[in-house]
Parts: sequence; structure tokens; C-alpha cells
Amino acid sequence: MIRFAFTGLFLVAAAGIVYVLMSAAGGKPPVNPLERYARGTLEKVDFASAGKPAPSGTFTVADGTAADLASFKGKTILVNYWATWCPPCEKEMPSLGALQAARGSDTFEVVAISIDADEDVGFARQRLTELGAANITFRHAPLDRGDIVYGADVQGFPTTILYGPDGAELARLSGEADWASLEAVQFIDAALRQAR
Repeated sequence: MIRFAFTGLFLVAAAGIVYVLMSAAGGKPPVNPLERYARGTLEKVDFASAGKPAPSGTFTVADGTAADLASFKGKTILVNYWATWCPPCEKEMPSLGALQAARGSDTFEVVAISIDADEDVGFARQRLTELGAANITFRHAPLDRGDIVYGADVQGFPTTILYGPDGAELARLSGEADWASLEAVQFIDAALRQAR
């Protein structure tokens, strides 16, 4: 009798394990194909604003002329809003420089936009180089005139937003990440494949 009880208990446990494994394997697929790459350092990537157009605000480039994100149409861009007074921003900047070195091309670019005050623009340009991101073009949109920052609905710094070649948001991450990590590179590669 006890032998039958143990056998029955074993069969119930085995059936439970099989059910859990089958449920996990046959789970609901992600709505956004990029979601499956949001792991490790990118586990907090947010897809809630996917499809939202890039903001129409402006930033200045090195020579002081105004530009906007629409000028990148046809290219996948990773826009990073950062500041020199933001330690997490500075911490992740070398990895953004490494990502630009690894994947920068005519189809992908890291677009770092400093939100430092006008009086700190020289220091911010210098820090971009010192932080190992000299290969990223310096762009500036001071927070007090930050129509692009507010238009992108940035809530804190750093915030990094991935836009597809059509100018629509694909994903965003509030907070720092290691953009040179394997999962980050795979995430960007998946976005580039999706854009083809």
C-alpha cells in the first residue's frame, strides 16, 4: 500500500514538472521582437513608448549650428542624454564609445546629447573625450532650453532611447547600462536586422 502511495506521489510530481516545463516553453511570445534581447545589463529596457516619433526639438553641434533627430532618418540611432554632473552618465560613456567603435556605420550611430549648461559646454566636450568617447560627435542641448529633452519625455539621467530608421522609438532605458556588453551588442544587432 505504501509502495503505491509513493508511486502515485512520484507520478503527480513528475506530471507537475512536465506541466511547468511545457508552460514555460510554450509561453506567450513577446509583442516586440527586441524584448527577448532585453536581458543582463539591459533587463530594464522599456518598450512602452515604442512607435512614438522622435521629438522635433533641436540640439547644437560643435560649430554651434542647430540640428535635430530628423536629420538621422534612414539610420538607426541610440540617443543618450547625459551630463557631466551625473556620475552614472559618466560611468556608462566609455561603453557608448566602445559601442560606436564596434557598430558605428552608415546604418547606426550613437548620438550623445549633453544637457550641461551653456557655461559648461567646453568642459562637457572635454569630458566626452576624457571618458573614452572621442569617437562620438559632441552634441549639446542645455536643460534650460531642452525642448528635445522634454519632447522625448526624459525623466532622469542618463536616459538612452533607440530609434529606428523611420524615426520611431524602438525602446528606452532610464539609468546606466554597459553598452559594450554582449547583450547590448546583440540588442543593437537585432535592431539593425529588424530595420533591413
